[in-house]
Amino acid sequence: MQKDSDAKTVPAGAAALAKGLTLLDLVADADKPQRFAELLSASGLSKPTFARILRTLIAFGLVRNDEEKGTYSLGPRFLELSHRVWDTFDLNAVAGAELERLSSELGETVALCKLDNNEVLYMAESSGTGLSVHVRAGDRVPLHCTAAGKALLAFQDPSLTRAFIDQSPLEAFTKTTLTTQKELEGDLALTKARGYAVSYEEHLEGVNGVSVVVSSPDGTPLGALSILAPASRLGEERIHPAGRDLIAAARRITGAAGAVAISSRPQPRQQSSKSAPMDLECVLPWGAQLGEAPIWHSTDNLLYWVDILRPAVYRFNAETGVNEACVLTKLVSSVLPTTEKELIVTTQDGVEVLDFDSGSLRPFCDPEEGLHENRLNDAKIGPGGAIWVGSMRMDAAKPTGGLYRVDSTGTWARQESGLTVSNGLAWSPDNRTFYFVDTIPGLIYAYDCVPGSGQISNRRTFAQIPSEDGRADGITVDAEGGVWVALWDGWKVRRYAPDGSIDYDIDVPVPRPTSLCFGGTDNATMYITSARTRLPAATLSEAPLSGGIFAVDAGVKGLPSNQFKLED
Repeated sequence: MQKDSDAKTVPAGAAALAKGLTLLDLVADADKPQRFAELLSASGLSKPTFARILRTLIAFGLVRNDEEKGTYSLGPRFLELSHRVWDTFDLNAVAGAELERLSSELGETVALCKLDNNEVLYMAESSGTGLSVHVRAGDRVPLHCTAAGKALLAFQDPSLTRAFIDQSPLEAFTKTTLTTQKELEGDLALTKARGYAVSYEEHLEGVNGVSVVVSSPDGTPLGALSILAPASRLGEERIHPAGRDLIAAARRITGAAGAVAISSRPQPRQQSSKSAPMDLECVLPWGAQLGEAPIWHSTDNLLYWVDILRPAVYRFNAETGVNEACVLTKLVSSVLPTTEKELIVTTQDGVEVLDFDSGSLRPFCDPEEGLHENRLNDAKIGPGGAIWVGSMRMDAAKPTGGLYRVDSTGTWARQESGLTVSNGLAWSPDNRTFYFVDTIPGLIYAYDCVPGSGQISNRRTFAQIPSEDGRADGITVDAEGGVWVALWDGWKVRRYAPDGSIDYDIDVPVPRPTSLCFGGTDNATMYITSARTRLPAATLSEAPLSGGIFAVDAGVKGLPSNQFKLED
């Protein structure tokens, strides 16, 4: 400890204070609550001095002593002080350098905004060189049709957002303005899922925008950063990378005042030690933002999949290379085959029935009606013919997700709760084991399963995936009982033997494989979806096929997908 305090200029007579502050740093920097002996050793102080300072910090609420566990952590007084910091935080002053840097790099107008009396108020701006979109500090624009407004709405307290939607007339400014509650709710859900809002000529013809909120460490929106540009320069190809750049800038702004930025960078690319040489091919270089939920439709002989953030459902003909799109107006997370022409999809409004050719949707059931902070995620048809679908909080910040079983009448039953990001689902070849992913803790669970009824019990850990290997996403099971998982940010898919041991990996040329399924003739081909959302520019340069679909002969065959029978 003496060495650390010597590195700082300590005024005369303040040595005791310096020791106390340094001890606070030790408590704050520890990755878990520390014991007395651990802190004493790290401090370099004599035991009497250390004990005296520690007691004083506890008395003032700056350190908390868990007497039952014998550990020490930061006390409640820090929470109070942090709120006072953000109450007096000068966002304008801190954000100025970022506005200028972004505007210079992008050559476009970058603005700082805030929510004020149900409008967006421009606080500051930095204009790009040449012809650009100009705004002025003090200008006001609507919430519902601007990227900044939608970003601020999406990340507000849900009750405030609901009040605005219910009470505000959604005036049309252009032909693309969202003028219905359903359209706006759908757009806000997409905004929360991807982390930034976009506006395609919704307020001004010929002007596109992208925006991200600047939040305090507790998630409270302080304002929004926006890029505005001519639509010809800020089209779909450029608007999503710009959103990624804004997210990084927003983190730097709050980081300047002490917030901790969370990296969204993938693991460095390296060949797995368990890698098996495979002839993998990109059969569809599509560039999806968040390609997911591939499923082989054995009747149609087509691969169905979704781009959650487009949002769209696709059907891909592997023979011809044709990929048809059914673009939706709301977030869609999975697609499932039925015994009829229609499909089952999971959306922000629950489980719905989709006519692909017309794009029409009709409600089927909503296991999480009223849980506006949640959305459904991955889904599969189980061996008994029921839909199994998991859910997650939009921002994955809390374990509010569940797992549901839905029968052919739309009746549902909750099977699990307390999940962070419920993800891949699959069954063993004999249907007696059910596998299920919770992504954030890196777990693949196994359950005993009763064939036919689908009743599950005896949850246990099948595999724990280290963070350095990536995050578990979608899964499938092959005909030999091997469990396959796509490893987000891991540059690979992995096969586990039925006993839970790692069998081998297949390296893929993209960092974010998302899910996988078997299909084609005799289910001998594995199809792998991927994502490009939020990837840094350097990574996209290294992995230009991100967002594409890959195919590989994995050396084993898969199981046929089940189909859902809709009741008349």
